[in-house]
Amino acid sequence: MDGKALIIGSVMAIIASSASAQTPPSLAEEAAYQGLHAAAAKGDVAMARRLIAAGVKLESRDGNRRTPLHVAAFKSHEPIVRMLSKAGADMNALDGDAYDVVTIAAVANDTDMLRLALSLQGSPKNITSPYDGTALIAAAHLGHVDVVLQLIGAGAPLDHVNNLGWTALIEAVILGDEGLIAAMPKGGVVLLTATIKPSEAREIGAAMEGSGIHLIDSPVSGGFPGAQGGTLTMMAAGVDAVLDEYASVMEAVSGTIH
Repeated sequence: MDGKALIIGSVMAIIASSASAQTPPSLAEEAAYQGLHAAAAKGDVAMARRLIAAGVKLESRDGNRRTPLHVAAFKSHEPIVRMLSKAGADMNALDGDAYDVVTIAAVANDTDMLRLALSLQGSPKNITSPYDGTALIAAAHLGHVDVVLQLIGAGAPLDHVNNLGWTALIEAVILGDEGLIAAMPKGGVVLLTATIKPSEAREIGAAMEGSGIHLIDSPVSGGFPGAQGGTLTMMAAGVDAVLDEYASVMEAVSGTIH
């Protein structure tokens, strides 16, 4: 195989980044902000204090349904976040992209903001993003190790599966910024041995497209004893040239290849 890497694994359906949908306030939006949104964007503690004392709505929303708390989290203005939380702002509110303060901090690799949000009852268990994921899944994809450790320590669900079939582990190991696809040499192959829907396998292939890593979709039967004895039945599908190149590897664990 000329030193090319081969990874044999059982993974779920995976497609584009679950972190990419976050939308921080644009410069134009910040320039147009008024009231508490403006104070949050600027980090103006005195202005925020006056507005809160005057009884302004803490949960007012901008055009992307961000509250002042979301804006402060995006801008990493911790004193504003602390002040809004003390005044009663909802630490678990979702913006228009379904992100909360904890996930915003996780994606930004903002460990100080994350620590603050968690201490103020922001939940690591919230279902966030258009992909019904979690802060942990997003952080795992991005390779934010310290954030992942904080979230795990705070009780984030380890086995949550988003609506694309990803868990945090799959994000980190397969397609994350420091995962196999990023680390494998070009021309290597992922041998997908999960019994999943054809549409899911196509989604995995689409996610890997352009990476230079090949995919062989090969559900198997025979279980661990079959793998030990080299008698698995494999139903392999992929590019003919790739199937031919890695046939000897599949033959090492299989008695029958379809």
